[in-house]
Amino acid sequence: MDFVLAILPISFLIFVMTKKDAWPSHVSLPCAATLVYLLALVHFRLDPNLVNATVVNGALSAVTPISIILGAILLSQTMRRSGAERTIGEWLREVSANPVAQLMIVGWAFPYMIEGASGFGTPAAIAAPLLVGLGFDPVRVSILTLTVNSVPTTFGAVGTPMWFGFSQVPLSASEILSISWNSALVHSVAALLVPVIALRFVVRWAQIRQNIVYIYLSVLSCVLPTLFLSRFNYEFPSLIGGAVGLSLSVLMAKYHVGLAQPDADPEVEIGRPVKRHERVRAFAPYLMLIAILIVTRVPLLPFRAWLNAESPSLALDLGSLGRFSMSIALVLKLDSIFGTSSAWSYNALFVPALIPFVLVVLLSLPLQRLDLRTLKTVTVETLRRLRAPSVTLVAALIMVQLMTLGDDRAQTAIIGRTFATVTGNGWPFFAPVLGAVGAFFAGSTTLSNLTFAGIQDSIAQTLGFNRTSILALQSIGAAMGNMIAISNIVAVCSILGLVNRDGYILKRTLIPFAVYGLIAGAAGLFLT
Repeated sequence: MDFVLAILPISFLIFVMTKKDAWPSHVSLPCAATLVYLLALVHFRLDPNLVNATVVNGALSAVTPISIILGAILLSQTMRRSGAERTIGEWLREVSANPVAQLMIVGWAFPYMIEGASGFGTPAAIAAPLLVGLGFDPVRVSILTLTVNSVPTTFGAVGTPMWFGFSQVPLSASEILSISWNSALVHSVAALLVPVIALRFVVRWAQIRQNIVYIYLSVLSCVLPTLFLSRFNYEFPSLIGGAVGLSLSVLMAKYHVGLAQPDADPEVEIGRPVKRHERVRAFAPYLMLIAILIVTRVPLLPFRAWLNAESPSLALDLGSLGRFSMSIALVLKLDSIFGTSSAWSYNALFVPALIPFVLVVLLSLPLQRLDLRTLKTVTVETLRRLRAPSVTLVAALIMVQLMTLGDDRAQTAIIGRTFATVTGNGWPFFAPVLGAVGAFFAGSTTLSNLTFAGIQDSIAQTLGFNRTSILALQSIGAAMGNMIAISNIVAVCSILGLVNRDGYILKRTLIPFAVYGLIAGAAGLFLT
């Protein structure tokens, strides 16, 4: 009964979002969160004070994804108003008018590199508007960007899912590198299929077959450097792999390596020559964005520590609500919520919102020749788009916080233990699914690892499996879960201005997710 009730909210959510007359996420998520809340109080009998504190914590935690989406929409709207998006599109058509090449450059290699630098859902947020600007359908673009932003996420944000995601499990340096290598190995196999499936949502099979050599050269140019580096390092594989892959993908497209000849593709369109100064001005915001992300994320540089400095801080006692503090680096904290152990924090300068998105927008105003009136218009439009997504994200974060509450009585722990008991020696095949469940709710490989790594490690030791192999499967599952993550789908829909398309997109991304899951499951049986 515990298992049936624990998994009920998940089943309910998937059903109402994928049925024929699907509920929009800003309706379905609050309903699912309410159901989890009632179960926590009535059936699992958790401390009401702690449950209510967790609701407050979850609502405040939504500030992180909401602020990132706000920054991404703001940048996208600014680029569109300035004409920079159009200029980039014209340059890409000049490099190659082949739509497959454009999709691989902007939809695969570019976000691959951004994921390595930042994570937090920024790759799809940056790539999707560029692809729509090239003339691709927004819904199809959202499916593609969500699908391909799975392979590099294990090493996203300079390896955060590895060094921080597994911080709750006592691992040696060699064990983390073993997880890194095994994860990259399975991702490399999945990458041979996932980008092709993603492309099929946007272009015809005939176009894919005609350009299959280029597709695989682009895929391998990202994946092979990632695989090589993962043997020795778990911070830079996606960042360096994406940078190498992007450079090679552009060069190969420019010289038609592996691409169909122009007359073989009836949809080819020749772009006008773009002058150098136009290109520099159009790309400047993205170059600044990438540079700031890398500089502020690399642990060897001091900026990361500066942006996360927690002292000196200003503290304020809010009575029963808790103790609020703010550091010199704008690290906001609310501790002892309702007198419980529940605590919330928000690193305003490190979360990719104010820096780099808002900062880049402000720096780009004179460069893109935009005035403050235009900035006001763009800001109003951005806030308008955030209304429904904000409700969704608040409900989603409350739901995931409540489901992980209660230690051994937590709904997520019950689900994990039940799956392990039922599957027994077949657990390695299903281990990635548990990681994907975490990403489905949290929208983050890091949070999924933080939530389920301890459970996976316990299952591995109980059933006698190699712990690093099982934790690698957790990491792989968390990565593939990003393509169906509610918050990621909401973010892309918000940025592209799509209304009530969440359920449709979720149904479509379930297809590549299932393929990825089969590959990961088969690899799990092999690894263990």
